[in-house]
Amino acid sequence: MRVLFVTNPEKTIFRYLAPLAWALRTAGHEVRFAAQPAFADTITDAGLTALPVGMDRDQWRWAAMAPDEVEAARAGIPEPYDVLEHPEKESLEYLRDGYRVAVRHWHKMENFPIVSDLVEFARHWRPDLVLWEPTAYAGALAAKAVGAAHGRLLFGIDVFGGVRQRYLKLMREHGDPADPLGEWLAGYARKYGFAFSEDLTTGHFTIDQLPGSLQIDTGLPYERVRWVPYGGRAEIPRWLWEAPKRPRVALTMGLSATEVYSGYTISVQDVLSALGDLDVEVVATVAESEQRRLTHVPDNARLVSYVPWHALVPTCDVVVHHAGAATLATTSLSPVPQLALHYHYDQPLLGRLLADTGAGLEIHTSRATGANVREAVQRLLKEPSFRQGAARLTEEFHALPTPNELVPRIEELTRLHATH
Repeated sequence: MRVLFVTNPEKTIFRYLAPLAWALRTAGHEVRFAAQPAFADTITDAGLTALPVGMDRDQWRWAAMAPDEVEAARAGIPEPYDVLEHPEKESLEYLRDGYRVAVRHWHKMENFPIVSDLVEFARHWRPDLVLWEPTAYAGALAAKAVGAAHGRLLFGIDVFGGVRQRYLKLMREHGDPADPLGEWLAGYARKYGFAFSEDLTTGHFTIDQLPGSLQIDTGLPYERVRWVPYGGRAEIPRWLWEAPKRPRVALTMGLSATEVYSGYTISVQDVLSALGDLDVEVVATVAESEQRRLTHVPDNARLVSYVPWHALVPTCDVVVHHAGAATLATTSLSPVPQLALHYHYDQPLLGRLLADTGAGLEIHTSRATGANVREAVQRLLKEPSFRQGAARLTEEFHALPTPNELVPRIEELTRLHATH
């Protein structure tokens, strides 16, 4: 069958999608990966076939946004998607107004550049299945235009599906038909000759790369698949060939903190200093721009700008990270206790869910200090219950089907939902 993937041009999001694209390709299916033209090199670097569509548009431009909207977008928690982290905000009015902001300043900006070209290509190529990440609504529109089955491929907590289901519930309870997201998608539906249906917002089905213990319940249909790490080009450093002589503690606050945002949300210096007198080896992945700001590197710390996380984690006794879904999931493939120092978007939810499994601890970065990070690391090293919880979480991950094993189910869903 022909499978069309659609993503907005975010490198971190694309890397969540690539392993399933490989699985479908190696199962013999034709696979194309659509995105804005400037993103083609990122796709082809992964050994996949790029489909440049539309025009390039910088989604991080803020000229048309109000100052408070800019701040929310930079923090990664734009309205209305912050209600999962802050349920006290949830109301019909808040979600409705938040959707208006999100559609006007986010979803339109991301999808408008590619919709027309994508629909044109779909009508030419006639895909059987379109898989799109949760912000790439253009993929759903292209699928509906040609009668293809389509589904979402998540890159973390299902924030978008969860908020959508809450809003639909409130709409029914209040008898309020106002639906900014639905109205926006319905306009495209009329343009391309079909009627709006709710699957345009959440797909015919959703593929989730997290186990149930690390996901929220939205009531939507999910197909779970085992997480397979992919971080782009990678080389194994020579020092990683040998087992550490002391307990190893790995530290990362993610790539996006410096590549997209303005820097780390903790003081790396304070954390390194606090861990400096422990009988451990600290391996800290710190961007070169941030390394220059450090005033002292303890003797027990090794600083690297990047290391393949899936190769480092199995050598560790504790991992400290930012609760990014990819980092947390990659760590969970090995029975290693984790400390989540979370900040925004789905990180606080993931951090709390991680702690609930017994596999680790969590601290919001607004409360993180060198002292309480040190205390948490010592607990994770000494208390056997955390390693036991980590082992249970690893078992839960490995019990899920691999991307290759999920392919027959995807084929079945395609036959069920395709209408062309």
